[in-house]
Formats: sequence, structure tokens, C-alpha cells
Amino acid sequence: MKRALIENWALFLGMLMLMVANGLLATLLTIRGNGLGFSDFTISVMQACYPLGALAGTVLAPKMVEKVGHIRVFSALASLVSIAAIIHLLTTDPYSWSAMRFLGGICFPGLYVVTESWLNAKAENRIRAQVLSVYFVIQLAGPALGTALVGFPDPSGNLLFGLVSILISLSIVPLLLSDNRAPDYTAPERMPVRRLYRVSPMAVMGILLMSVAVSATFISLPLYLLPMGFSAAEASGALVIALIAGALVQYPVGWISDHTDRRYVVFGLGMLTAAASAWVALESSPSRAVIGFAVIAMGTFPAYSILTAHANDQLKPSQIVPASGAMVFLLNVGLLAGTLLGPNAISMADGRGLPLLLAIVGSGVAVIAMARRVQEAAPEETGEVQAMGVIGVAQPGVLQAESWLPEEETPASSKPGEDSSTT
Repeated sequence: MKRALIENWALFLGMLMLMVANGLLATLLTIRGNGLGFSDFTISVMQACYPLGALAGTVLAPKMVEKVGHIRVFSALASLVSIAAIIHLLTTDPYSWSAMRFLGGICFPGLYVVTESWLNAKAENRIRAQVLSVYFVIQLAGPALGTALVGFPDPSGNLLFGLVSILISLSIVPLLLSDNRAPDYTAPERMPVRRLYRVSPMAVMGILLMSVAVSATFISLPLYLLPMGFSAAEASGALVIALIAGALVQYPVGWISDHTDRRYVVFGLGMLTAAASAWVALESSPSRAVIGFAVIAMGTFPAYSILTAHANDQLKPSQIVPASGAMVFLLNVGLLAGTLLGPNAISMADGRGLPLLLAIVGSGVAVIAMARRVQEAAPEETGEVQAMGVIGVAQPGVLQAESWLPEEETPASSKPGEDSSTT
């Protein structure tokens, strides 16, 4: 672990600042938008511009890195996101906020492409597991720390937006000062979602549904709690508790899924989500909401890792890398849908709409998992689960997310003489 930290300190430090800034900005915009009088629908549309921009960013970023290199792309995109944070500070209308949220959605995947491709290229096999473990901690700790900072006293209302800009700008510095050279990069092959569905229907449907639940929780929980009398600090604190709860169960859930049929685990996560959501919907009390959403996070946040592992169990080794891009694409589509649905569901069913939405999603995932288990036996050999965070979509795979192209339009490798056919 010490060696991994020493050899990759610049990448880890830059990524940590990015993840803290992203988590802080996402929660800050929800709470400040509510304070400015934005409706739940307006907040949902504004926040949905981030995953919408990410769908474009996952296409543009690999091409930019391949064309001009890691450092130039990282510096340019970090500057744009820093500017976007300042514009949030200078304006108070939903139109400019939505435009800047879209810009952030385009830029953050590019920043992840740079750090992740650099990290993967530089990590030696003997310390790769250590590198990934540190990176995983950053994925989860960064957004949680950023969300917690929303409760920091900010009488003027300007400090936190300025802090986001500062963190993003500072994230460039370690990379520029590090003597660790950037690796070569070539955009990898793609696997269309249609082909992935033929391989693993549960992975496709499960990722879509569970990412709806993840984004609905992350974006909507503060809005759900504020009318109950929670302060901004208390509402963000409840979200931090949920994030920590979701992080703590990642390893044990992954270990269990490595020793049994993963579809049973996905079924259990879906049922846990549905049961906790129904429990919260039965009575609207502050303590029940905090406890219930922590349990909901325990059911929804680990699901992406288990579903991607289940898909990988069905894939040939040559298909795993391009398939990860298809799964990141599905994740972004689900995040977009959840961001739109979550805030608008809050006022429905006498204020119980959000937990009811999550109950429906959890039940749907459980039904799909059991149906697939009945239809097909478990694969004879499975790999190990690699835990991955989903807030901010910072995981390997964002590099290959150009996955909605039809199979016949999948472009060949840009280097002549290379075999670019997909398996």
C-alpha cells in the first residue's frame, strides 16, 4: 500500500480533489437551488444535465486524449469545470446552472479518463491490487467528504462554490509537477448494448434500474429531508451517512457473491432496497428516514459491482474491456433517469413518492434476478468482484463508453495493421 501511494501520489491526490469537488457541487446545487425557490422539477432537470453531458463526454474524452495527450486534456477540462463552478456562484437562474451542469458532465468523464488510463498504464502487476484498493477508497471517500462540506458555515453563500473551483484547479498541480510520464493511449474497441444484452440480460436491466435508485437517492435525499425540518447541514449529513453505509457493505457483499450465485445476491439487494423503502414510506419521521435511507444505500450502492461481475462471468476475456464501456453507458442512462424521477417523486403519494419509487425499483431488480436464475444455471467459473463507486461515475470503463453505435458501425482501430474486430 505504501509503495502504491508513493508511486502514484499525484494521480491519487488529483483524483481525490476531483471527487470531493464533484460530491460537494452536486449536493450544494440541490440545497442552494431549493433555497433559491427552484421547484423540484427545475432541480431535477438541472441536475439531469450532468449525466446527459456525461453521455457526450464519454464519447469525446477518449478521442481528445488520443489526439492531444493526457496533460493537455486534463488541464483544459479542469479549467472549464472550474469556470463552471464560478458561474454557478455568479448566477442564480436555472438556465445557466443547467448549462454549467451539462458542461461539468462533459468534462468530468474526461478528467477520469486521464487519471484512470494513466493509473492503469503505470501500475505494475505486483502492486495493481494495492493501487485499485486505494483508488476505490478515493471513489467512495471523495464524494462523502464533499457532501459533508455542504454543512460548513458559509454566511455569504460564496465560499463553497469557490472551494469547488479551488479544488478542481488544484487537482491539475500534482499531475503537472509529478515526474511520472503520461502513457500512450489508444481508444479501445466497443461493445454495443444490444450485444451485451444477449450475453447478460440481468446485467443490462439491473444496472439501468439500480442506477436509477442510486441517483434518485443521491440527488433527492436532501430535498426529501428539508421539509421535515432538517437544516442544510443535517440533510447533507444524512446523505453522508447513506454514502458511508453503502461503502461499508461493498466488500462483504462482494465476498458473498464470489462464493455463491451472484443472482441470489442481486435478488437480496433488491429485496433489501424494497423492504427498507417500504418501511420509510409507512411513516415520515426524521429518524426513520435517516436509518431507512442508509439501509437503502446498502442495497443499491453495491449492486453495480455485483452486476458488472455477473456480466464478466459470461464474457470472454477479450470482451471484458469493451463491455465495461457498455455498462458505463447504461449506468449514465440510469443516472439520468433517476435524477429526473427522484426529485419529482418526492411530493407524490402524500410525500411518500421517493421511497415508493425506490421500492418499485428494488422489487423490479429482485424479480429480474430470480427470473434469470430460474431460466439459466450459474456459470461454472466466476471471477472476483472489483468494488466500484458509482457516484461521479469514476471507474474503469468510462474510457470505452461509446457503446450505443450499431455493431456494423464499430470503427476499426486507428492504427494500421491492427486487428480491430470484436469478439
